[in-house]
Amino acid sequence: MTKPTDDLQTLLIASVPNLRAFANSLCGDPTRADDLVQDTLVKAWTNLESFEKGSNLKAWLFTILRNTYFSELRKRRREVEDADNALAERMSILPDQHVHMDLIDFKKAFGVLSDDQKEVLLLVGAEGFSYEEAAEITGAAVGTVKSRVNRARVALTKALGLESGEDFTSNPEFMGLVRLGQSVVRG
Repeated sequence: MTKPTDDLQTLLIASVPNLRAFANSLCGDPTRADDLVQDTLVKAWTNLESFEKGSNLKAWLFTILRNTYFSELRKRRREVEDADNALAERMSILPDQHVHMDLIDFKKAFGVLSDDQKEVLLLVGAEGFSYEEAAEITGAAVGTVKSRVNRARVALTKALGLESGEDFTSNPEFMGLVRLGQSVVRG
């Protein structure tokens, strides 16, 4: 006979790839992202009584992860950061493959977005949350989420040299970057 916690444990484990992708996109460091996911799962497990049955488990976990990330960010303000990866880029030799360079261009373009824009674009675009669910996770109004997503898409379009008003889904190069970016983040 399975216990209710067995089902919840299975759901928590199934959420790990999505949590890792979101955490990695927020902080840009796979090791730190793994730590964020682990902290999220520990917090979720120790606070199971606060989870309302029938509500969205994935949204609850993303909210915990997001709050954990921003709490850590506030604590680390005094640390030296390499936000634009300038230091890291000088320490590595980049391959000359075209796709790799496109991915670098995409990462740079994504890096110029504000944290709020990155967050909602990842939630709505990469993770498939509705505007309403993204608003619930971030604590922002639905209209604010829609506005941030739109501004993020416009900024990415401009930074990547796409034509204004061009639909991302109709651009094979952009969609290739998105798929490659998602596989890198999730891998």
